[in-house]
Amino acid sequence: MITVFTPSFADEANTNAQNLTVKEVVSRLPADRFRVVLLGDGPPDPRILARENTEILRSSRHGNTPRWLTHVFLSKIDIYFFPREGPLDTAFMFFRRSLGLPIALVTYVVVALDGGVGPRMAKSIHEADLVVGNSLFVAQTVKDRFGCETRTIHSGIKRELFYPPAEARRPKSRLTVLYAGSFQARKRLNVVIREAANRPAVEFRLVGKGEREEEETCRCLVNQLGCRNVTFVGHLSQSDLAEEMRTADVFLFPSVLEGHPQVLGQAASCGLPAVAMDKYRPDYVVHGETGYLVKSESELSDKLDLLLSDQELRLKMSAAAARHALQFDWDMVTRDWESVFVEAAGKRRKRH
Repeated sequence: MITVFTPSFADEANTNAQNLTVKEVVSRLPADRFRVVLLGDGPPDPRILARENTEILRSSRHGNTPRWLTHVFLSKIDIYFFPREGPLDTAFMFFRRSLGLPIALVTYVVVALDGGVGPRMAKSIHEADLVVGNSLFVAQTVKDRFGCETRTIHSGIKRELFYPPAEARRPKSRLTVLYAGSFQARKRLNVVIREAANRPAVEFRLVGKGEREEEETCRCLVNQLGCRNVTFVGHLSQSDLAEEMRTADVFLFPSVLEGHPQVLGQAASCGLPAVAMDKYRPDYVVHGETGYLVKSESELSDKLDLLLSDQELRLKMSAAAARHALQFDWDMVTRDWESVFVEAAGKRRKRH
């Protein structure tokens, strides 16, 4: 039995991409081979709650870090999986290094390191027994910067929720462009709104929530440009987001600072051709086949026009996107993580 601890939350309502990934993996790990300890702040995902050999450490108003850390050490864990950049991770790595604890560290990097790297992230990579990136590009940026072997395990797609429409998208008088993600400046929702202003006959729907100031800025821009074709949908459950994707015609994602955004995989799985930025080279989009990866705002606008004006192209890319997404299967992803955990635990035990 291998005991895995992850500083990730089991809460059902937590839709943070990293926590979603962990919940999908943990719910599929064989309970007869892996014991899992993770955190909780609200009602847990029912699959996690029902899983045997699973423990949820509840949060409280004060003293979480020392209490959780003590529990982790007393639980005799084998693997610390997916460190973040919080006080718990910092404290764990300090004691692991100082006391020479026989606990394997598996670092999962979910953002491209072609920019700056924080000291905590750097330590979690330097001191890891195994490092994994969530896309080919992310893994390559880690390898280039740190010179360490870095594997790739993509986040999967929940195909019981994210699947194509039963029938191919039919022609309609008013096409729909969809954005889904948080409201942050780096996501560049202003680009989506300006594209909407230039296409009053097309409906633009913005799904998500985030920084209040950024959302207010976006609403002001909509009013300033007189965009009556923009709808702020708000935060949606995963199932409701999937429905939005099935009824839309094009997915527009102009964010420039990402790792490997799951929302692009979810859109592809719903048969939704995408226009996104090439900067982080998402594996969920195959340029020219399932959508377009662009280098500039002008190119983004051109490709969006192309998809909106050519129904045959949209349908062709829709079918290709759904086929491409089949490779991002959570069961296969979990088997990859099983192998990583077994190898990491074996490496650490040999050293001690």
